[in-house]
Amino acid sequence: MTVNQRIEALREVMKREHLAAFIFPSTDPHQGEYVPDHWKGREFISGFNGSAGTAVVTMTSAALWTDSRYFIAAEEQLRGTEFQLMKLKMPGTPTIPEWIGKECGAGAEVGLDGMVNSANEVKELIADLRQQGGITLRTNLDPLAQIWTDRPVIPEHAVEIFPMQYAGESCREKIARIRKALREKHADGMLMSALDDIAWTLNLRGTDVHCNPVFVAYLLISSKDVTLYINKVKLTPEVETYLKAEGVGVAPYEVVAKGLKDYFEYNILLDPDEVNYTLYKRVTREIVEVESPVKRMKTVKNTTEIEGFKSAMLKDGIAMVKFLSWLKPAVEAGGQTEISIDKKLTSLRAEQPLYRDISFDTIAGYQAHGAIVHYEATPETDIPLKPEGFLLLDSGAQYLDGTTDITRTIALGPLTEEQKRIYTLVLKGHVQIELCKFPSGASGTQIDILAREAMWREGLNYLHGTGHGVGTYLNVHEGPHQFRMEWKPAPLVAGMTITDEPGIYLEGKFGVRVENTLLITPYMETQFGEFLQFESLTLCPIDTTPIVKEMLLDEEIAWLNQYHQHVLATLSPHLDDEEKEWLKDACKEI
Repeated sequence: MTVNQRIEALREVMKREHLAAFIFPSTDPHQGEYVPDHWKGREFISGFNGSAGTAVVTMTSAALWTDSRYFIAAEEQLRGTEFQLMKLKMPGTPTIPEWIGKECGAGAEVGLDGMVNSANEVKELIADLRQQGGITLRTNLDPLAQIWTDRPVIPEHAVEIFPMQYAGESCREKIARIRKALREKHADGMLMSALDDIAWTLNLRGTDVHCNPVFVAYLLISSKDVTLYINKVKLTPEVETYLKAEGVGVAPYEVVAKGLKDYFEYNILLDPDEVNYTLYKRVTREIVEVESPVKRMKTVKNTTEIEGFKSAMLKDGIAMVKFLSWLKPAVEAGGQTEISIDKKLTSLRAEQPLYRDISFDTIAGYQAHGAIVHYEATPETDIPLKPEGFLLLDSGAQYLDGTTDITRTIALGPLTEEQKRIYTLVLKGHVQIELCKFPSGASGTQIDILAREAMWREGLNYLHGTGHGVGTYLNVHEGPHQFRMEWKPAPLVAGMTITDEPGIYLEGKFGVRVENTLLITPYMETQFGEFLQFESLTLCPIDTTPIVKEMLLDEEIAWLNQYHQHVLATLSPHLDDEEKEWLKDACKEI
């Protein structure tokens, strides 16, 4: 069916159910950023395949809300459908409740599937809709079960054990720490819903979600028992034996609601941003509504995990240098496209020890495509690369010992003065983050200004975050800490990983982004407490040919030269003579 035919099929269901509108989020029952195909309902109904967005269909209209990363892509993908694009955070854009109120009127009934919306989101939505003239919300219907005839099944891939040599802490030890944290929050147990939290806790990994080594499950922890709710076909005899030895029981995935009903403790911790509304409403015990303690536990890496990150970054740096030394001559020879260079880079990473997968779909945007923040080349959009202008390349890999995320903007040939100026502004922002020293516990929002200050002086900005946490052979986006303009109070502490990726995007022209993955490390202790700093884990030269040197401060030049000397010394022993010569030239001082 076409998108418009799907909308009509949905409206038939809505008519039978007396619903004036239906809301489709981008999430699944576990509130994941990236979800298994089975739960890609928003993509099914709208045709928009970005990782973030909400679709709403009424009996006479349809709209999709998404953020600035996807404005350009969404406009293209929604063309020819009933959907109108709603640009989040832009002046004049109504909220979803406001739009529904205008389209449906007072007293209407609106539907959404409570299994794929978090408890907090639904509670806020109920309150907001009530203010639009008493609109009510129904949460017990999944219309996709009726209209999505070829809907993919929930994944049944086998789960594997994540070895202690890379985890650095056993499952039993992690559960003991979790129980201690629960006692501090006066909670007797918790339901764990986030798939990366479950994988981290149990030292297990899977392949249920594209690029993210997680598996579909729930984990219920009480003061005495631990139960993994999972489709048992996913458990090999080895994993079953391992779970039993770690004191973890197993029950079918679909009976988690019964497990909550039978839960015997006085109270239970539920993170209302993670647990879906349907399961939240099934709990009969007192609910402790606070953030899951596991979120922050897994963001602070132990010594083994840090060494794994460094090992993964070394392998990734070798692959990147092999790729970059090949790139310009290949482009000059002709025949290279955005897709072909993506395949080349992936093949070079796949040659490295412990490589498992890419960590997200590569963004290889040449010239104007680089201005589309989350561009992904398709056979329809793929264009040839020429020996001129910018290639923006954002990519990463999953190695068994770590996860990588790197962006480089590469001059393939002659540039305009505008391109050089924009590139240098972005680089200044990147380096200022790298140079930052700050007190332990500061928020990334307080540091974010360093990446933007120089560009703000020229009336330039970007609307995405400046950085996010990175998992240990887990999700490439890990929170709650981050660099972001909007207030996010999550404290930064030693042992966290975080990316540094400012950018500027000029629609129809080009985009620039420079990204390293950083480790937060101790800096000094003073009478004012502990101060921290950043250590670059990423090992790859930053293109110096577009730099307008006069725009850089002495400290920025010194950082870049020192970083390149570190990259050269670390990677050279692992390269052949030709690659060493290329790297030596790429890392020469400016």
